[in-house]
Amino acid sequence: MEIADKLKIKPLTKTQIVISMDRLTRFKFTEEKYLRVFKDIIVSNLISPKYKKNQLDLMEYEVIARLATEIFNSSLLSGGLKLTGDYSINLKLLDYEKSIFKLDKNIQILLENKLDFMSAVNFLDEEVLALNLKWLKSLSSKDCPLNNRVHFKTKFPLEKIIITEGITEEILLPKFAKLCGYDFDEHGVYLIAAGGKNQVVKLFYQFADELKLPVFILLDNDAKENFTEILPKLRKIDKVHVIANGEFEDILPLNLIKKTLNNYLKNFSSVSLDELRKDLPMTKILEEIFKQKGFNEFKKAEFAHLVAENISVVGDVSPSIAKIVKEIKSI
Repeated sequence: MEIADKLKIKPLTKTQIVISMDRLTRFKFTEEKYLRVFKDIIVSNLISPKYKKNQLDLMEYEVIARLATEIFNSSLLSGGLKLTGDYSINLKLLDYEKSIFKLDKNIQILLENKLDFMSAVNFLDEEVLALNLKWLKSLSSKDCPLNNRVHFKTKFPLEKIIITEGITEEILLPKFAKLCGYDFDEHGVYLIAAGGKNQVVKLFYQFADELKLPVFILLDNDAKENFTEILPKLRKIDKVHVIANGEFEDILPLNLIKKTLNNYLKNFSSVSLDELRKDLPMTKILEEIFKQKGFNEFKKAEFAHLVAENISVVGDVSPSIAKIVKEIKSI
């Protein structure tokens, strides 16, 4: 008997289908993202039989995948799409997840689903897509995924991961890399701001055990103890860079900081290079300048966005930053 014969389903909306595809193709551990999406679909859209999440926790992965697939595909039909029965995208996703993560047979069952992605990608609006969804849509063609990534700069399929401590690096490093001739989106580079040096270590430990891709770790100078913690797990394909002096703000070119501040201050008194050359961490100098000029409290993320708006020429890249980009490129 077909599973559909026993199910009463509330169809997913077009928005829910797109959200599901988005979550399934993000860079996250395979088991975690597939179980979350499949269980959410079942709990929210299966009317009968009704399951709670704690019941699904005890269910075999094959059954979870079959239930979610039936709801998903039925929803495509309700949304006016025809099922294609073409699972070539599914096979590409399976091969991709296997290429970047170490997967056991149980996790592969989740990937060996019959979600009709070939039909569902028709719901994707090319103009407003996240990069992972642009990549998913490109999988419906017979073109090489790597060629599509280079041409459309979709970032996916990923080739390497960068872990940084904070958001400043997350905002600025891709901009600097592009000026150095290395576009992260074009070359499959995924950057994660871990939210602190201890979180960097925790995240890398997870990746070292489950991820097949190389990982580049960028640490501030005060994270040498964390560097020591990372070393036992460091694989031959990985690399750690500890900033020699201070943190990322300390290796920004002074002329770039001056340009950023003066463009921001505009009609107020300008900032000179001498004001930026004090023997203090750059964040402390910037805190003083913001206070003296009567502006709001200095915030790293907001300042990083201001700097990003002013990066325009190769001269805006310091030798220290250029070295980091070169190391990322080499792994």
